[in-house]
Amino acid sequence: MERSLTLDSSTSEKYFRIASISIAFYDYIITLPAEWRFYRSQPSIFRISLACVLFILIRYVSVLVMILSNYGYFATGFTQQTCQNYYLAAPAFKVMQSMISQVILGVRTFNIARRDRRIGIALSLLYLISISVEWFTDLYHRIPVVVDVRHCTPVDSGKTLSAWLYYLAAMLYDLVMLTVSTTHLLRYNPLSSKVGRLVRVLIYDGIGYFIVLSATNLLNLVLYHTTDSETQSAGASLGYAVTWIMSQRILINIREMSEPDPRRLETVVVARPTLSSGRKNVVSGLRSQFESKGHSKNSKSPIDPEFPPTSSHNGHPDDVELDIRVCVERSVKVDYDYEHSSPWDKPTMK
Repeated sequence: MERSLTLDSSTSEKYFRIASISIAFYDYIITLPAEWRFYRSQPSIFRISLACVLFILIRYVSVLVMILSNYGYFATGFTQQTCQNYYLAAPAFKVMQSMISQVILGVRTFNIARRDRRIGIALSLLYLISISVEWFTDLYHRIPVVVDVRHCTPVDSGKTLSAWLYYLAAMLYDLVMLTVSTTHLLRYNPLSSKVGRLVRVLIYDGIGYFIVLSATNLLNLVLYHTTDSETQSAGASLGYAVTWIMSQRILINIREMSEPDPRRLETVVVARPTLSSGRKNVVSGLRSQFESKGHSKNSKSPIDPEFPPTSSHNGHPDDVELDIRVCVERSVKVDYDYEHSSPWDKPTMK
């Protein structure tokens, strides 16, 4: 009976790992075009945006942790000595992956909260506490175990199991980030449809990230409450894949939503009966198209209060850098009929 349960847990872990590798590999392939767009949009190799740096880190640290974890499980040549030198590699890179993912959430939340200094300090303290707990609980009382098929896996062997606290800390951090960001997003009153769409995407991304990742963390939390070495790490690889996919999706969605839409071109025809009044109508027509950008005296800008800029490089899609800054512009082509023309009185095009 006991051997049957051992075989069942070993088979389940294999299925979990194969499924996670397949999902991660598929997502890697379909996001290659998005990765290429990230690289192409950078001003130069020496001026890479924060969003691009985080995208590279979460993508390739996740690849590394998947390789390390699954090689240790599927390889069949480990001895107790070689396993002793290898068994902490996957847990260490797991915490690094979690740190990068939490940086993405933290910077995203800080910018959604309009870069409030007090919120920034609170989020930084929460981050430091969270990663400290994660490092301690993930490595404490871990021992190398070489099972009968000679694969190497780290096992929580303490009298009081503590590895599950890693997943509890991660879930609490995610919950705080979701609460803070969603609260601020619900307070926004977007003055343009594009900003409104971005707010909805940010809300859905945050909720989706929390639900999917919390479900995976909850599964691992339950599994690490057991003492069986095969069962403890059954869902670990799935957790790596989900953290990787959900974190990079946040970056991809923000970047794509912040790109200007070249298809939005409106033609405005302004008829001018005379030279002076025609010029005035042209200026009035252009100004009315962009009053939503805050150019009028009594109007509020939908960009500055809601999504403050981060640098002087305005208009570049990757300058968002998780700052959620959107350049809301409408390309307007102005044609007008005129009776009298002069060299400086030309149709204006934006």
